[in-house]
Amino acid sequence: MVSIAKRLFPGSKGFGPGEAKFPASKRIASDLNWFMIRYPLEIKNPEEWQKILTEARKHFEDMEAFLEMPSKVAPPPVFKGTLLEFQKEGLAFLNHNPRTLLADEMGLGKTPMALAWLSMREGGPPYLIVAQPHMMGTWRDEILKFMHSDSVHVIKGQTPYPLPRVDFYLIHYLLLNHWKDVLIEYDFHGCVFDEIQELRRAVSKKYSAASMIGQTIQNTIGLSGTPFYNYGGEIWNVLNILEFHCLGDYDSFSREWCGGYRNPRIENPEVFGAYLRSEGLFLRRVKDDVLTELPPKRRIVQKVDADYDEFDHLILPLVDQARSIPSIKDAWERGKVTMDLVEETRRVTGIAKAGYVATFVGALLEAGQPCILYGHHHDVMDIYMDHLKKYYPVMISGRQDATKKDLARKVFMDDGGDGTNLIIVSLRSGTGLNLQRAKCVVFGELDWSPAVHTQCEDRAHRIGVKDSVLCYYLASDAGTDPKVLETLGLKTSQFVGIMGDRPETEEDKMIAQIDIKKHVQEIIEMLQSGGRKRPPPSPEKARIIEYLEKMPRRTEPKSLDEFFSRTSDEEIE
Repeated sequence: MVSIAKRLFPGSKGFGPGEAKFPASKRIASDLNWFMIRYPLEIKNPEEWQKILTEARKHFEDMEAFLEMPSKVAPPPVFKGTLLEFQKEGLAFLNHNPRTLLADEMGLGKTPMALAWLSMREGGPPYLIVAQPHMMGTWRDEILKFMHSDSVHVIKGQTPYPLPRVDFYLIHYLLLNHWKDVLIEYDFHGCVFDEIQELRRAVSKKYSAASMIGQTIQNTIGLSGTPFYNYGGEIWNVLNILEFHCLGDYDSFSREWCGGYRNPRIENPEVFGAYLRSEGLFLRRVKDDVLTELPPKRRIVQKVDADYDEFDHLILPLVDQARSIPSIKDAWERGKVTMDLVEETRRVTGIAKAGYVATFVGALLEAGQPCILYGHHHDVMDIYMDHLKKYYPVMISGRQDATKKDLARKVFMDDGGDGTNLIIVSLRSGTGLNLQRAKCVVFGELDWSPAVHTQCEDRAHRIGVKDSVLCYYLASDAGTDPKVLETLGLKTSQFVGIMGDRPETEEDKMIAQIDIKKHVQEIIEMLQSGGRKRPPPSPEKARIIEYLEKMPRRTEPKSLDEFFSRTSDEEIE
């Protein structure tokens, strides 16, 4: 009978005749139970077998029940956002499969679906979100946007410290190994591994730490627009984080799905993907699947970080010039200096965030999305070209003649082997260009005029295009970005459609000039006050500052004895 079991289950491990070993997963236990109905075997540990078998039965009962459950679920009132119909379907899938991978294509709203899913976890907060380092601020903003909670703590530093009591804890992958012993002791009711392809290679400390943490939290999902499921080892590693041995051990998995022992590539990705979905392990939709629900253009204002040290260094010479403006007698000269300073501040803003813009665009390109990246200043666009050179970008700017511009356009529009998925274009160059191959439009720098942005968007979204174009406005907290966003009528991290999709009228120009004048003055005041306003403190830091400001002013103690004699135990703590 053991030899029959080995033939039926080639993934079994045997050390000679009469012995076979199987991974202790609920899916394999179900198959073994079926086998033992026909060929009864001796159970040496009946208690352990019954435990595993009970889990297997529950799993398949749940899978049967899923067929009778609503195919769409609306989030509860604690979630402030509105989900599209396909997102409600995704939420229903997540609810029924608390350990699964949501692998929708980029731009389909995995983050709001994940937050809606967390809002429905039994027991409520706390929740843990693991993401890439540059996404900490974005996740905080998304939580504030979609959830009725501002209770968020970003875990920082390699040395663990007592964590405040909040609803959401954010940590990036590079810190997981340092914090794993602390985090496994917390009673988290939900965990999200964002961009979980970060864990596709098992030989790392962050992978080991993520595995420990994930197995201690009952509700754990992964998000990835690039799940790498053509490569057996990588998808096996990723899903093993979410549910241990859900695909069996790696040897049996590679024999079953990859056509041989340790073969790294899936033989039939379509069949494998269908199996993963039927098992509740994987859900992926692409834009073509949900195109009827998407608007022709989707605008997203995405916060990106900036190199604040670089910004401070470059802005310093402008501060003294701004402070000298009131002493300029001639009104025309005063106005010229003012506008020159604002334009230079805009350039400094672009330089400070250029590296982070390039990182964002690189993620889109890795997902196979043809992109138009818009900039304005030559040195900013040169930084884009340098940071993204491995993607062989082409450029259209005012520095090029008509022949070079046309060549760049042809190279981008040619989706054959000699083309490129990235074209970098000046905001005010190339009027009338047809770049409709682009799936994403990214504004690395921002213009004061809504009409300029609309024209740039329409170089990708042209008459006859049936696809939905995703337009990202990348903004930082530094420099001119906040004021330009206000002029454009955009709010950070919100899906918006209030920018004019029509030619700019004279009335529009007059209103825009009033807004620009007001915001220009605010930028000058920012320069005169020292260069930039630092990002606001986190809620917990704000409470500490408020407490310290309320404390009575006292002279500095001359010794530790004097300090303890006049300080209460509560204040010391």
